[in-house]
Amino acid sequence: MKENATLSAENTSRTVVPDPIIVSEKSAVEVSDQEFAQISKILLFNRDFNLEAYKDKCIRRRIAIRIRANHCPSVKDYCDLLVADKHEIDHLLKVLTIHVSQFFRNLATFEKLRAEIIPHLFATARQKGEKSLRFLSLGCSSGEEPYSLALILAEHFPREILEIPVTIDATDVDAGIIETAAKATYPHDRLLETPTNFITKYFSEEGMLYKLSPEITKMVNFNNSDMFNSLIYRSCDLILCRNVLIYFAREQQEKVLANIARSLDKNGFLVLGKSETILGGSRTHFQTICPTERIYRSIGSF
Repeated sequence: MKENATLSAENTSRTVVPDPIIVSEKSAVEVSDQEFAQISKILLFNRDFNLEAYKDKCIRRRIAIRIRANHCPSVKDYCDLLVADKHEIDHLLKVLTIHVSQFFRNLATFEKLRAEIIPHLFATARQKGEKSLRFLSLGCSSGEEPYSLALILAEHFPREILEIPVTIDATDVDAGIIETAAKATYPHDRLLETPTNFITKYFSEEGMLYKLSPEITKMVNFNNSDMFNSLIYRSCDLILCRNVLIYFAREQQEKVLANIARSLDKNGFLVLGKSETILGGSRTHFQTICPTERIYRSIGSF
């Protein structure tokens, strides 16, 4: 009989994952405002992707990566390539939306959710007579984050999810990465922060890859959508929006936070990334619960 999995840090190995996008300032390609606007129009028309919402400097740097990768002599030539080759649009989108993803990334955050936040949500639901809970992972990438939530629920709250079912929804703007998430097959480096017992109990080896069990994958619903689509912000009890807001301009960050505040039930929880925080007027809608792990509670002010 397999021993129970835990979230103990003693069962994990850690690694520092470098930023996948490093651009030398000397080799940077200058993208003019007019050229940036042209690329924005191409992405909006072909993929309904709103480039204007993202931080200008970060986005221009990432566009330059694809320009050099295609050996385009000018930005205009790259614009022509985007019009002629729809596959390059997809390659560009992958570069624009890429972020590091691992199971149980920032393990202490998931331990806080397991030990305090999720038990509180079940207790509150039971007290109020609520029949279900909903968790939402925004910018879920290839699925490691929502699957980590599912693993915690399956391992530590098996009775609770029978009594009060939990829906886990996950969204990402990249349709291709959503397809990857649904396959739930990962290289070993995505499991470096995963407790050993979790790997043994819930994954099976397929060559050099690890396949997540159907018991876990069936708990997560994936959806291709951007964070400005109001339809994804239905009533929620827990929202994870980690390491995503940093890519947006401040005005867009506040729009996302306002949508989150509206969708979170009173006393629902928001988790941000370690380098993110609540901004501007959005601070009136949240109470800080754990500043170290960037966990906030909605105060239901909408």
